[in-house]
Amino acid sequence: MWEQGLVLVLLASIVIGLVLTRIKPSVVFAAAALIAFLSGLLDLNEVAENFTNSSLLTLVLLILASTALEKTRLIGWVSQHISEGKIGSVILKLGFSTALLSSFTNNTAVVVSLIGAVKRNRQHAPSRLLIPLSYAAILGGTLTLIGTSTNLIINSFVEDAGLPGLDFFSPTMIGLVVLVVGVILLVPLSYFLPSYDENSQDDLPYFLEAVVNSDSPLVGKSIQENGLRCLRKLFLAEVVRHGESLPSVHPDFVLQSDDRLLFCGDIESVSTLQEIKGLTLFGQQHLNGQSFVEVIVSSSATFCHKTLKSSRFRDRFDAVVVAVRRGHERLEGGLGSIVLMPGDSLVLVPGKRFEHERRRHRKEFVLVHDLESSARLDLFKSVGVLAGFTAVIAAALLQWVPMIKGLAVYILVLLAFGIIQLQELRRRFPLDIVVIVGSALSIAQLMISTGVSEIMGDFLSGLFNGWGVYGALIATYLMTLVLTEVITNNAAAALAFPVGYSMAVSYGVSPMPFIMAILFGASASFISPYGYQTNLLVYSVGNYKLSDYAKVGIPLSIVYSVLVLALIPEFFPF
Repeated sequence: MWEQGLVLVLLASIVIGLVLTRIKPSVVFAAAALIAFLSGLLDLNEVAENFTNSSLLTLVLLILASTALEKTRLIGWVSQHISEGKIGSVILKLGFSTALLSSFTNNTAVVVSLIGAVKRNRQHAPSRLLIPLSYAAILGGTLTLIGTSTNLIINSFVEDAGLPGLDFFSPTMIGLVVLVVGVILLVPLSYFLPSYDENSQDDLPYFLEAVVNSDSPLVGKSIQENGLRCLRKLFLAEVVRHGESLPSVHPDFVLQSDDRLLFCGDIESVSTLQEIKGLTLFGQQHLNGQSFVEVIVSSSATFCHKTLKSSRFRDRFDAVVVAVRRGHERLEGGLGSIVLMPGDSLVLVPGKRFEHERRRHRKEFVLVHDLESSARLDLFKSVGVLAGFTAVIAAALLQWVPMIKGLAVYILVLLAFGIIQLQELRRRFPLDIVVIVGSALSIAQLMISTGVSEIMGDFLSGLFNGWGVYGALIATYLMTLVLTEVITNNAAAALAFPVGYSMAVSYGVSPMPFIMAILFGASASFISPYGYQTNLLVYSVGNYKLSDYAKVGIPLSIVYSVLVLALIPEFFPF
């Protein structure tokens, strides 16, 4: 049949495009789906249904909701508790807390939020912790249906095949065993990771200011005792006391109330200073979850050669400056007393008027662009955001309100109360995932309807001839694992599901063991940084080499695979 031939060509093209080229996976899948549509293999209604799949829409809403969750004080609380103790206890705390967070919200969002916390820990090099952070998030993502985008994508394939959707806790029992063993195994394996500890002051371009509160626990203690000398990516450059500048601060220097501390740091330092109890960041009274904006001062700016105070910057622009950068020059004095010059970079907390009048600021600023970082929400709003998300999950579990409806209402409430902004949602919208999943569903339909998946299933069964249905299960899992390491987890799930489902049908057994094999196989990316997004996120931050992943990932992958293949038949009989 020409249809089978075309589908096989499309599959081969997808694999070649993903493995041998640098073309984005979304472009590869979209091109394959477009060719299938233009050739008549798919009609418009089928394509539209695949792009509006309920599991896919739920995934999109979860990713958008995580925009608010990342701003809560929960992340700061976790960061404070993971920085204390020896490396083994830190990894256990980091591993289990990350896994717990990853089980109820998207694990990629959890890693994005915690990278800064790991970088700021006061005792251990981030390179000793970032790979364990990624692996713990992967393990935690297997605990529930919403823990990782892959699980929701697989559920969309399940529903599309006419099967009952997966329960929220379907993978939980297997995931718990794998999580406990995996995190414990990460403790000895972490000693094989390098100790890259870059904390060069030359890489800390922003200038920030914080004041010691009168009731601060920092008062009466030295710089060393307060741990202010060992903050990562944040260097205490100067203290101003009673208007007198003290640029060379000794570790034994004892802090007093109303001392102004001047730091050099990166943009994440704003969050760091917000998390230190007893310090008030310059402009902190205006910080409550807003996204930061970076601007560069124009040579024609009306406030050039003036200080922030004398130029009445906040009143004129409805924006608060929280950090200043002037190349690699070390600035002195408080933020409010710095004379602004053309070319200075300012990090702003914008108000509504600033957002509405961006175009009118062209004379004042050469460049205005949004930063990925956001200010932390205050305690009241943090509790509200977390309580609201918990209510959505609880209502879905109790079958009171479908999760897709609960999340939609939750996001609307967040927008109404100003917790998140529309521009944040536009930046966070996962267009690539939507394109990949919608296109992959279409390709998966073709693989099943044309019989291609059955042909591939028979081939794999032949490789494990004599092992019977359990051999077919192993083949499905290994195929998914290899595809995950080579072409990313979501693409692996899309290609493996039709084959695994066809193998279950051909043996006349329950498809659930094969679905679980694909679900856990698609999350088994421990050897390569490219197979899973969380691995890629920590790759450059930790200055890792490919061998670093292999040293930790190969033994973890072996233990993970043995446990999964042993436990699946126990919890999901054939």
